[in-house]
Amino acid sequence: MKRKYILYSLIVLLIAIQFFQTDKTVIPSTKENHFVSIEKASPEIENLLQQSCYDCHSYTVHYPWYSYVAPVSWWVKHHVNEGLGELNLSAWNTYSAKKREHKLKEMIEEIEEGEMPLSSYTLIHANAKLTATQKAQLVAWLKETKSHYVGE
Repeated sequence: MKRKYILYSLIVLLIAIQFFQTDKTVIPSTKENHFVSIEKASPEIENLLQQSCYDCHSYTVHYPWYSYVAPVSWWVKHHVNEGLGELNLSAWNTYSAKKREHKLKEMIEEIEEGEMPLSSYTLIHANAKLTATQKAQLVAWLKETKSHYVGE
């Protein structure tokens, strides 16, 4: 009897928490303000960034079905908020030259050290995982882009 009560309580709790959804409002942004436009990324680099970075580091988040199910939705929203807090590729135009150089340096380090994209993200989004060749290509482009900001 006690197990049945616990099971029913858990079911009611899971249903009840569905009423507490996260805000998934899309913040409008123009492509001219985005990192890929300002830094004139090639279509190939832009595609790599879109697949591996933009879901957590831009306003162009694509929320999959599971991001509408609590408590997973809370975890996803937390990661997106954290990602935007660290780097917002949709608001690259708001960063000073010094901040851009610093962010580029951080991006290079995160990719080289295998910290980004997050393994928890690539586990579900296999297309976001970067191959060694893609990493090298992206890092080389980021280093070249960063060199434009040195000394500004």
